[in-house]
Amino acid sequence: MKKERRKFSASFKAEVALEAIKERSTLQELAAKYQLHPTQITTWKREFLENASAAFGAEKPSEKDEGKEKELYSKIGELQVQVDFLKKVLGK
Repeated sequence: MKKERRKFSASFKAEVALEAIKERSTLQELAAKYQLHPTQITTWKREFLENASAAFGAEKPSEKDEGKEKELYSKIGELQVQVDFLKKVLGK
């Protein structure tokens, strides 16, 4: 019978990685506390440190999308005016 793999949330991984980075306790102590293998903690720590620059370097999508959204609504308004005008002209 196969044992099902455990799945961990991103917040749990970040919590464990942060504790490993703080180095207030050893990897063995953290492994016992969270019931993980020390290698797994080391892997999560390495991934956390490699991707840390993404937290500060990424643009906020809302700012970029907001300008695009305004542009699209403006275009929709123009097209709606054209459609209304053509309906009036062709309806006569």
